[in-house]
Amino acid sequence: MKAVVVASGDVEPGDLRLVDGADLVVAADGGVEALVAAGQRADLLIGDLDSTDPALVERVAGDGTRVQRHPADKEASDTELAVRAAAGAGASELVLLGATGGDRLDHELANVLLLGDPLLAGIDARIVRGDSTLRVLRGGEMLVPAVPVGGLVTLLAVGGDARGVTTAGLRWPLAAATLAAGGSRGLSNEVIETPASVRLEHGMLLVVETAIEGAHAS
Repeated sequence: MKAVVVASGDVEPGDLRLVDGADLVVAADGGVEALVAAGQRADLLIGDLDSTDPALVERVAGDGTRVQRHPADKEASDTELAVRAAAGAGASELVLLGATGGDRLDHELANVLLLGDPLLAGIDARIVRGDSTLRVLRGGEMLVPAVPVGGLVTLLAVGGDARGVTTAGLRWPLAAATLAAGGSRGLSNEVIETPASVRLEHGMLLVVETAIEGAHAS
């Protein structure tokens, strides 16, 4: 089941194409505005709704969107509530839009780190913004970057060192390497052959895939 969560950060004009064909669309508070502006409808609007005009809330509810209002004093962000709702509904694929940008760096960082939530283990979860896709790779897993030759792949260890990192198809290969948490060794590697791959034995990696204009598939 494909679920799309739309948060209230920056949504690139073409990002909402990913809503097409989704089985579940969840708006996290102000994310509903981007959906309405694009002529799309959320199945669920969730959050404390402090960023959404009450008239808009009433309008989308009248159009069939289920509204789940939470108190302002809560222990999870609106985006986390939306992600958890999508995962709890049985999503096997989860696309998060509007998770970055905006005027709150703390919210942006929290949204990125949401991908490491154990609840999302086993779910194809990713953040998409324009030409960039962000995913998490856990120990014992392999990931095949979706960018063509000439695109960039960044590997960043989170929650501790990432050990046993092995790559194929990248300009600067790694073989059972350790990427230190907080280090930049894995920044901006280039895809030189597809399909490229990244394997991880222990730890967790944030994997950022960036398509570069003019890059081509091999």
